[in-house]
Amino acid sequence: MIMAEKTIFKRIIDKDIPAKIVYEDDLCLAFDDAHPQAPVHVLLIPKKEIASLNQLTEEDTPLLGHLYSIVRKLVKELGLDNGYRLVVNCGDDGGQTVYHLHFHIFGGRPMSWPPG
Repeated sequence: MIMAEKTIFKRIIDKDIPAKIVYEDDLCLAFDDAHPQAPVHVLLIPKKEIASLNQLTEEDTPLLGHLYSIVRKLVKELGLDNGYRLVVNCGDDGGQTVYHLHFHIFGGRPMSWPPG
């Protein structure tokens, strides 16, 4: 049986490669993006390997709620009182490059619209 190669996010979860971790609990991990697109650019990932939003199941509902509660906690800790943008890319056309569900938290500057 051929094992799929670990994603970069799984390697960060497993501590195989370093990251500047800003939050961690039993269910998720948040860290500074290595190539930030805003003054604040944090990635929040579940420790459970889920390729994208399209692979979420009903059993993942509590995990998704937990992730959103951590977003609220992080934006407060990061001082994003004037606002922030939360982005989840899904699939190739959606700009997803790492197939491990992740939330981009952008802040520290005004966001333009439309994105992309």
